Amino acid sequence: MHFGQHLAHLRQLWQSSHALVAIPLVLIVAIILADIHSPESVQLGPLLVVAPAITASFGGYRLTGLIGALAVGAQVLLAVLQGGVATTNHISQIVALTILSVFAMIVCFVRDRRTAELAQVRSVSEAAQRALLRPLPDRLGPLYIASSYLAAEKEACIGGDLYAVARTGERTRVIVGDVRGKGLAAIGEAATLLGSFREAAHHHATLPALAEALDRGVCRYLAEFPEADGEAQEHFITALLLEIPDHSPVSRVVHCGHPPPLLIRRGHVKPVTSSHPAPPLGMSGLGPETYDTHTFSFHAGDTLLLYTDGVMEARDSSRAFYPLQERVAQWANSSSKTLVQRLEQDLLAHANGALGDDAAVLAIQRTPVPRTSLHISALAHGADLHTG
Repeated sequence: MHFGQHLAHLRQLWQSSHALVAIPLVLIVAIILADIHSPESVQLGPLLVVAPAITASFGGYRLTGLIGALAVGAQVLLAVLQGGVATTNHISQIVALTILSVFAMIVCFVRDRRTAELAQVRSVSEAAQRALLRPLPDRLGPLYIASSYLAAEKEACIGGDLYAVARTGERTRVIVGDVRGKGLAAIGEAATLLGSFREAAHHHATLPALAEALDRGVCRYLAEFPEADGEAQEHFITALLLEIPDHSPVSRVVHCGHPPPLLIRRGHVKPVTSSHPAPPLGMSGLGPETYDTHTFSFHAGDTLLLYTDGVMEARDSSRAFYPLQERVAQWANSSSKTLVQRLEQDLLAHANGALGDDAAVLAIQRTPVPRTSLHISALAHGADLHTG
């Protein structure tokens, strides 16, 4: 059974790379024919080492060993045809080719093993990162939601940017944040804030109270896990807290040092700014009175675009920043999903595929509340008044 598995594996290797395998095979045949038709003083047998060397560049250690064995067999065949297998010259060539083929197999084995370990580590890392930054639902109440995350670190799914949504009764709460810095430390701080938000969003009646609770959590984390270089006091998280009621055409936002969202309405785009923005989370443990709630209209058909500063700070080859509001205006009539897709593609094209910082985008489009929901809500409200 074990031998059969090896044969099956070799068959799979052949099927996946048979076009490339033809190269060393053709070389072996060509070297044999060239050596046979060459003068006796010219020996081309040592060139057979090229076959296993080339195979090692695209094949595994088993395939490399197989080609190496064929090359050694070809070397023995040439020695027989030249009438002297036992000569010192031929023996040394056969031994040298065998050693080099074995060495090529060892190199392939080590490379394949490290590749497998790296693939396993990446798989675990991606699973952990996706568990941290959970995929958002396409629909929550009257809202269509689309999101995109572009990590600056290669092979990473997330970094220091974050977003999450929470459904509490007949309202939706949203957080978008950006941790100062990047790397593993930033991921740890992002995980702390996301965990706090997912729990606290259900236990605080107002956004200022929620912001104050999140600020306490971030401050505790920074105090318990200071950086080795002693710069924990410089760590903070910019955040934007958003609350969208189902049955009221408004939205409430608390700015904590984060870029303002863009409101897209009837083809026009404008930022939603607050007159009293609060400091970022984790800076000083401020009370709820510090966080000012800004209320603005958010009707059916409107779209809110939330983002992190990695979007605005993306630069092109001339070092020019990405013109976010100008580009979004071009797709103002698109759905939330289409808007995010086009923005992601355009942002990567602007930065030539290499972002200097993590970039997160979240588009929320409001749709009309179904009449049945409005009727049920009205009945429940009337019952409450009657009971009162």
